[in-house]
Amino acid sequence: MTEESPRLKKQPPRKQLEEVILQLCADAGSGRSIDPTAAAKAYAQARGEDDLAWRHWLAHVRTAAVGLARKGRLVVYRKGKPADPDDFRGVYRLGLPSSD
Repeated sequence: MTEESPRLKKQPPRKQLEEVILQLCADAGSGRSIDPTAAAKAYAQARGEDDLAWRHWLAHVRTAAVGLARKGRLVVYRKGKPADPDDFRGVYRLGLPSSD
């Protein structure tokens, strides 16, 4: 197990997770979205956890994504279209809001 980065130790877990999600969305680029599983895996890896630890963080990714979407910092997509962050089910993706 690798040591957790100093940046991740300074903040509460939700804030750290939000940063990971936003960074992955920014890396994906405008008009692109990410799979929430990628965020859970990246977060677990940043914490130095084993290869299956991401499963624990998947529900936390959804909670953080809903919070970010409510603030207008993220868009939750369902079937390729923006979804209401308070009322979506099933498979979803995450992306940054368009700058239109």
